[in-house]
Amino acid sequence: MLHKVANTFGYLASTLRQATEEEILWALKDISFEVERGEVVGLVGRNGAGKSTLLKVLSRITEPTEGRAFIHGRVGSLLEVGTGFHPELTGRENVYLNGAVLGMKRTEIERKFDEIAAFSGVEKFLDTPVKRYSSGMSVRLAFSVAAHLQPEILLVDEVLAVGDAAFQKKCLGKMGDVAAEGRTVLFVSHNMVAVQNLCSRAIWLQEGRLLADSTASDIVMQYLQASNPGLREQVWDDMHRAPGNDLVRLKRLTVRPENGAPEEPITMETPFVIDVEFWNLTPDLFLDVRVFLYTEYDVAALGADTAYEPTWHGRQFPVGTFRTQCHVPGNWLNAGNYRVGVEIVKDGRRKVYIQDSDWLTFEITELGERGGTWYGKERGIFRPRLQWKTELIEDRAGAAENMGLPVTEVPT
Repeated sequence: MLHKVANTFGYLASTLRQATEEEILWALKDISFEVERGEVVGLVGRNGAGKSTLLKVLSRITEPTEGRAFIHGRVGSLLEVGTGFHPELTGRENVYLNGAVLGMKRTEIERKFDEIAAFSGVEKFLDTPVKRYSSGMSVRLAFSVAAHLQPEILLVDEVLAVGDAAFQKKCLGKMGDVAAEGRTVLFVSHNMVAVQNLCSRAIWLQEGRLLADSTASDIVMQYLQASNPGLREQVWDDMHRAPGNDLVRLKRLTVRPENGAPEEPITMETPFVIDVEFWNLTPDLFLDVRVFLYTEYDVAALGADTAYEPTWHGRQFPVGTFRTQCHVPGNWLNAGNYRVGVEIVKDGRRKVYIQDSDWLTFEITELGERGGTWYGKERGIFRPRLQWKTELIEDRAGAAENMGLPVTEVPT
């Protein structure tokens, strides 16, 4: 019994004592920056870096322990699903409530109301209490209110992921319109394509601190290079422990940009190389190397072999160390995560010496400008830059003549 009492007092003492500096975990620390009127700034960083906390401080939801944030202008924020919504009120009532919180007059809200309702796509449910909305319906209405009531400063967290693809496209298009109108936007996102296309500047947070502040394209490239998910290289220095057998063994596997190192990012535009190094331990073997790429859904995206390699295909391999390289062109594969499979076979696949599909993994990212207002993942395994040609084959007058109608009756 006494030891239980002692443990209780020990626990209370530990909770009451002052934490040391080493024990304090700062959500944000030593962050200082300025955002000019009309700037669109992206905030990037891993989960837990402090991005959402920073927006909560700027929107006055969270009071900072130290320091101050100066904001000049009316702020609209969308930080969580249904931010600022009262669950017992209807969607219609919450639109007016949010507008009042943003400092809008009733006449101003009424003027925008039909546009807000139409954009959200929940017109049929505006007189239903928000507590009965799905998370997707809530975020639709919340974003629509925040974007249409024209705050001078718009803070947007990555809540758009809750909406479906069609609504995300509308939201990103609306954010582009907001930015074009000269309003200030702070945008938290893990979608690097959206950050690069929507933002002129980006801030990179890491473990609560400001790591870098530069143009959006520079920050995105630095961030992708530091993140570099996957395993791009495998090296076996000890031949006796390397994959294979007494005839052939692997020495090194690498995926890298054609003119770069394995740690550098591979974008859709980047030609990349799969290097396969191996020891041939037996003279006079006829060998071929095969490589495969599988998507994250385990779909075979590519299969290639050395059947068209001009120097060694069809020749007997002497004992020695060999390297073969498979070059994959840029602007061919879609963005996504890929897994590399490798085989070394004898006599045109009749005998497999080495076979595995889990040695290397890598990501192809998308950078650069994209036409339109959709910055999400495009469908398909392949996204080549194909040649297109569009021409006018009949003007309005010609169409009217063929239909036997006056030009005024032909739709423009």
